[in-house]
Amino acid sequence: MPRKKPFSNKQKKKQLQVKRERKRGDTGSGPSSRHASVERGGERQSDTSDSETTDVRRMNQQPFSREGRYDPNRFRLHFEKESKEEVEKRKKVAMENFLTPASDKELEINIDDIYPSDKGLGFPRRPPWNYEMTRENLLRKEEKSYREYLEDLHSRNPLGSLSHFEHNIETWRQLWRVLEMSDVILLIVDIRHPVLQFPPTLYHYITGELKKQVMLVLNKADLCPPPLVIAWKHYMTSQFPHLQIVCFTSHPGQPYSTVLQKKRMRRKADWSHGGGPTDILKACQEITAGRVDLSSWDQKIKRDAVSERPNGDHSDEGAESVLVEHQSDSAMEMSSPSQELYKDGILTLGCIGFPNVGKSSVINTLVGKKVVSVSRTPGHTKYFQTYYLTPTVKMCDCPGLVFPSRVNKQLQILAGIYPVSQLQEPYSSVGYLCERTPFLAVLKLKHPSLLDIKPHLGDQGSEGLRWTAWDVCEAWAERRGYKTAKAARHDVYRAANSLLRLAIDGRLCLCLRPPGYSCLKEHWENHPDLPEIMALLGRTTQEEGAGDREDEEEGESSTEPEEERDRDADDDEDGDDEDEGIGQPRRKEEKPSGFTVNMYNVLRENECE
Repeated sequence: MPRKKPFSNKQKKKQLQVKRERKRGDTGSGPSSRHASVERGGERQSDTSDSETTDVRRMNQQPFSREGRYDPNRFRLHFEKESKEEVEKRKKVAMENFLTPASDKELEINIDDIYPSDKGLGFPRRPPWNYEMTRENLLRKEEKSYREYLEDLHSRNPLGSLSHFEHNIETWRQLWRVLEMSDVILLIVDIRHPVLQFPPTLYHYITGELKKQVMLVLNKADLCPPPLVIAWKHYMTSQFPHLQIVCFTSHPGQPYSTVLQKKRMRRKADWSHGGGPTDILKACQEITAGRVDLSSWDQKIKRDAVSERPNGDHSDEGAESVLVEHQSDSAMEMSSPSQELYKDGILTLGCIGFPNVGKSSVINTLVGKKVVSVSRTPGHTKYFQTYYLTPTVKMCDCPGLVFPSRVNKQLQILAGIYPVSQLQEPYSSVGYLCERTPFLAVLKLKHPSLLDIKPHLGDQGSEGLRWTAWDVCEAWAERRGYKTAKAARHDVYRAANSLLRLAIDGRLCLCLRPPGYSCLKEHWENHPDLPEIMALLGRTTQEEGAGDREDEEEGESSTEPEEERDRDADDDEDGDDEDEGIGQPRRKEEKPSGFTVNMYNVLRENECE
């Protein structure tokens, strides 16, 4: 046999260096963390600075080569690790406790319950500095300040009471830079649960200390019934009177329905026909009050609106090029907050928000073409970039940030904040979902205790039986054909992940409601702003498409190509299925003459569940 070639001195040094890093616990980003430290001036940079106080789990490890320009793991999510005992306890509860349908009142959520003012649920601030400090001293000061913030946070909140939140100081640093560089902050939230993603301390810091304007973008408006969209808009206005609020959707024309939907159209996305860019422009015109010339932006939106071809296709041929700037560390770290707004006559919009709220989709829609890849995976945006919409308008994109709160962790998972593929125990979240949705009618499940009954007897009795979260996952595994590789048993874990992805994608709709919604539902169903919201969503009537139930879903099997595509949906890192098919023309349905909409039937009892 040929002898193995001996290692060179260079290879031996490299192996020794890796062993030393593993020995001291620096396994967060592998060789990529060393690359980042060189870029920042040679100092070894820790993935997080709270390793002394908490046990942190690092999410979404990405492959990386030294030749790459950016470290994809630098801003990945860092969450506090849960104990094995806690995970096993929740799993046992999911297997034994029967599901109890939630009342309408339980679907209502108050922002004061998510962010209590007396619990210190703020966010880490950048400590003061001056130009006499070296970059290394500044980084050490920031890390010390961050450790003190974490110690104070944990001292004021009992163990287990806090939600998952970001423990990576690198991502918090990006937030500091975006807030310092921007003139107007676009705080983007998911309309299905906006109060989960709107930290009041952040709003008061921006408007009070930085003296800048905040615009709340209620994204994914097509996933909520229009009366609920109006109700959330009015609730946020009542809580924050000076807040500019804009509704937004990248999928105008999509019919709303509570039944199980197939994935949104897979054809090439048309980013130039989203609903909401004009409203953002109007809000910016009101904020800037003529100090910035936004006429070029207005002209761009009008050009994009007429750029659709007669056959409905959209092409990037001849589209305007977009100037993209990648911000270097040295340029961002030693930059002080700009006291001058609209410097050089340029409006800078900063886009911030939690993971999975659709920041990348909003940017692509405003630009009019795909400049940011999108994914359902939380933490997909890896680095700070700026995009010039026009010569006088630019946008800053910040990686998704999870602020500390007192929200239920199961609801946090259903909001897409925690990566589903890395959940240790998804069953309790499935139970939380099923208690708030008509899962039997939507999923057409057969209780596991009836699976051995002959087919001609049907599923009689399923609705009368009591379900646990584990039963739901087992029944879904049977329906979809999910089996374990070795023993061919029902793959309950995969079934649970599949159900959570349906909820996150909006195919199994769970919409929370503002306080008092149930009592005032009739008022919101007949609100005068309803036609305006319907026009934004690109719908002609509230009823259009709502009855198109996916009856053919009953006949699906795991052998179909779509099932194969759905199998590992959480793994498509650049999966654009959230934003595919935007702007595709809808087939117009003929309505009988004199067709009217019964506004009292706009939002049925289970529409938001």
